[in-house]
Amino acid sequence: MKFYQEPAKQLPIAAETEVLVAGGGPAGIGAALGAARAGAKTMLIESANCLGGMATSGMMSHWSGGTESPLLDEIFRQAERSPLLPVVSNLPHSHWANAHEVQKSVLQNLLREAGVTVQYHTRVAGAVVENNCVKGVITESKSGREVILAHTVIDATGDGDVAAAAGAEFVLGRPEDNVCQPVTLMFRIGGVDREHAVYPGSFETLIDLPKGEIQALGHEHLPFPAGHVLLYEAPLPGEVCVNMTNVIHIDGTDVRDLTKAELICRDQMEKIILFLREYVPGYENCYAVTSASNVGVRETRHFKALYQLTEFDIVEAKLFDDWIATRNSFNFDIHSLKGPGLDEHGAQKHFKSKGKYSIPYRCCIPEKLDGLLLSGRNIDGSHKAHSNFRVMPICLNIGQGVGVAAALAARKHIPAREVDAHEIQQILLDSGVRP
Repeated sequence: MKFYQEPAKQLPIAAETEVLVAGGGPAGIGAALGAARAGAKTMLIESANCLGGMATSGMMSHWSGGTESPLLDEIFRQAERSPLLPVVSNLPHSHWANAHEVQKSVLQNLLREAGVTVQYHTRVAGAVVENNCVKGVITESKSGREVILAHTVIDATGDGDVAAAAGAEFVLGRPEDNVCQPVTLMFRIGGVDREHAVYPGSFETLIDLPKGEIQALGHEHLPFPAGHVLLYEAPLPGEVCVNMTNVIHIDGTDVRDLTKAELICRDQMEKIILFLREYVPGYENCYAVTSASNVGVRETRHFKALYQLTEFDIVEAKLFDDWIATRNSFNFDIHSLKGPGLDEHGAQKHFKSKGKYSIPYRCCIPEKLDGLLLSGRNIDGSHKAHSNFRVMPICLNIGQGVGVAAALAARKHIPAREVDAHEIQQILLDSGVRP
């Protein structure tokens, strides 16, 4: 590989804050609200033109999981009153179904009310590190390269872009071979006859149709590695969210792999719509409405923290002494690394757990770096545990706890690792979180 030596230059310090949140997805939303409501001067940067991440620009159909989340309940109470919804709305049975444009406005309003400074169109380009302590983030935008300084930076980028730039140790994907879960481009279709349509919501949902069983038809007629059929009612008349594109062997931290995935998914979209028209009742007149701004990346970097959450912790429904996110519940949702459907190590229909589990604060503290906290799917967890806690409601819960921790660190002028977890818990209890 050839190299170009970039000339050194001074970068302007665009802002200074107590807590800087990188990433405006569910993990970043929770972090920003947790920090700001705990009294910290808080700023959030986001590469897209809206908040919500996979919940909005990623067009995920719903906030999946059986998680209890007072913060998510608050978000949806606001959403249900939005003037952006149809005057007569035929809402799906799940109150956590996503009306994407509504979510964008609700989240923006909540952060504004909390006093969070939001800056869109801003990517993480590097980290400012001194003596193993993260002091801020180097950003890249239309305004050029700039620096934002903070007492504590929260990395809620999903891929852990700040942590990686700062030199934090991580494992990519599955430890033995670094293979990551497949990526998916979500899209919405219109023209669906809801009275006659079917909505297979899991890989194990088997539905007999006039031309055959729906999952078997998908495996037979959709282009590999697509092949499963997942369809979800949207909160808009005649619309359905489609979770059926699928690309395997993608490294979500590599721009060339991401480009490849986008190209493949758009080719698959056309074939999926033709498949639905041909084989699935109620979808005879369906058409594309809109697609996500980017492919949904399920898994990339797992950072080494003070503790690694395991699948056994989840199955045992552990309540850790230093919990910062509680009452979390989901399946081991490992999409096949070889093609369509569920991986042999996943567990959805037959998932067995002793109850809802917690996330310990230690999972969010990088082992060798101060000034930085992890939030969302980039925390320290095994490949299998990650498939459970990576979903949006759990990432929101993690973010809220980490945000409170960062606010306390700034208030006391101490490293985040020195914050007393019981002080975090008391603030969370006051906000409605229960162990």
